[in-house]
Amino acid sequence: MSSILVISGSPSPASRTGVVVRYVDDLLREAGHDVRVLHVRQLPTLSLLTEDLRDPEIGDAVSAVLRADGIVVASPVYRAAYSGLVKALLDLLPKKALRGRVVLPLATGGSQGFLVAMDYALNPLLAGKGADTVLRGEFVLDPDIVDDVIAPGPADDIRTAVDRFTLAVRDVRFRREGARLRPAG
Repeated sequence: MSSILVISGSPSPASRTGVVVRYVDDLLREAGHDVRVLHVRQLPTLSLLTEDLRDPEIGDAVSAVLRADGIVVASPVYRAAYSGLVKALLDLLPKKALRGRVVLPLATGGSQGFLVAMDYALNPLLAGKGADTVLRGEFVLDPDIVDDVIAPGPADDIRTAVDRFTLAVRDVRFRREGARLRPAG
């Protein structure tokens, strides 16, 4: 069973990004993963912004990233950029913290114009933290989420992305475990 961390950069529990996070959490659990959802908004603000790694909650969040086989990063997009909460959390991580982990970016936003935030803002941020396996993410338009329900088309796209993610996580774990079993020399 793979360990998956879902990072929610939503500043509100009732947000559209929250709907996507809950849907992805359900899909990952159905696939048999051990899933933890980390709502960055629930971390102590002062410790997060001052990068206080001695704070137990901050230390636990960083440890959760370092223990995970796969990481889903979900963020609303504002003004063509990811959430500041996502940035604040990722800034806490060591330089190559995401190396060897599969990362699936997900975003929500008000218009297709914000889609570029994934390729030109979020993906470079993830690469800067060592992510070497960043899958093609999914962007869900705000109007496609109504009353905590994702429209069928985008829901199917997310399901497909989660299926790709699951396969990639299994592949990385298989290669990692195979490398440990090979005799030295």
